[in-house]
Amino acid sequence: MARRNQIPHFPSCINLIRGLVKIDRIDRAAKVLKVMVMSGGIPDTITYNMLIGGLCKKGQLKSAIDVLEDMSLSGCPPDVITYNTIIRVMFDLGRFDQAIGFWEDQLRKGCPPYVITYTILIELVCKHCGIVQAIEVMQDLAVEGCYPDLVTYNSMISFTCKQGNVEDTVLVIYDLLSQGMEPNAVTYNTLLHSLSSNGCWDGVDEIFAFMNRTSHPPTVVTYNILINGLCKYGLLDRAIDFFGQMVSQNCSPDIITYNTLLRALCKEGMTGEALQILLYLGGTSCSPSLITFNIVIDGLAKEGYMEKAVELYCHMKEHGIIPDDITHRCLIWGFFRADLVEDAVEILKVMTKRKHRIKNSAYRFMIHSLCKKNKIDIAIQVLELMISSRYRPEETVYSTIIKGVASAGMTEEAIELRQKLIEWKALKEPL
Repeated sequence: MARRNQIPHFPSCINLIRGLVKIDRIDRAAKVLKVMVMSGGIPDTITYNMLIGGLCKKGQLKSAIDVLEDMSLSGCPPDVITYNTIIRVMFDLGRFDQAIGFWEDQLRKGCPPYVITYTILIELVCKHCGIVQAIEVMQDLAVEGCYPDLVTYNSMISFTCKQGNVEDTVLVIYDLLSQGMEPNAVTYNTLLHSLSSNGCWDGVDEIFAFMNRTSHPPTVVTYNILINGLCKYGLLDRAIDFFGQMVSQNCSPDIITYNTLLRALCKEGMTGEALQILLYLGGTSCSPSLITFNIVIDGLAKEGYMEKAVELYCHMKEHGIIPDDITHRCLIWGFFRADLVEDAVEILKVMTKRKHRIKNSAYRFMIHSLCKKNKIDIAIQVLELMISSRYRPEETVYSTIIKGVASAGMTEEAIELRQKLIEWKALKEPL
């Protein structure tokens, strides 16, 4: 069309460019864009960014930068996504200095000092070149009028904490303070998470006490971090102390707080206390979730309190919370431990009816256990459920079950199971 001195339909050009990029015809898309611009059309930012993204994926960095340079000339200036895409690919290619120089050049050309791009650049420098160079880059960029904000510093602190590098973390905090900034709740929470994850409780106490003296006192997130860390280290008493302190400070616990404590209580065998807390929650604004019920049901089942576990199971259903496959698995294993195999099979039937996925290993364990207890009729019921499930296994799985039963010295039971499988056409009759 352009060759015949006809002006192309610009919306169609945009659709064509995007379509070509999607099918990886990047060179063709670039040609269509060039024709469109030369004909007076102005592609939108999304189209340019799609093309630049496509070029970057193919490793054509120079072409991507050329397109970026053409954007402003065509009346469509690059945006934060454009810059982020190119900077990321430069780092992917190991061109760290080029990426830093590229952003400095863009700032000199009048590019807005996007904080998001700045933060991404600093994050990448931290990852590939280290904290010391990242701080040097920040100082260089300040000359160009581009300054970090608290989000940038929090990102750097998060990185150093994940690396477990205390010296680098201190260096970043010192730089933050030297800029006249004050750490916020995110800063403190990041530090507390790192310290509690590593069991550095003296450091936790120090920062927590300092946090209480600032304009950013501990939040529910802060307490959840500490309670979770203490519970993971088995320090349940200290976790409960923090919980009490949390309530006394009028910081309302959320369901995450309660779930963390309930899991720790159940792990310590304190299922009675866990059950009391769960029932108490039902009368508060912090209603127990499915996960909450599953935690306590699992705890009760592991301790052998199957009657209480079933009562709680019925209670959750009465209150409109639908049990999932995790709930039912907890009950099944609890029933088996308590030698209540018939009850376990009833739950298995519920799972099959609700189309919950049941692992072949679970079926195998149940059938083997039932045969061991000489309860072949119930084992056959389980086998029938296995065949009727939507996740019907391959024939080799059935063969494995039969061999497992036979190898345990239950030859007659194995023969009976095999015969049933042949009757149901789940196994082929031997020639």
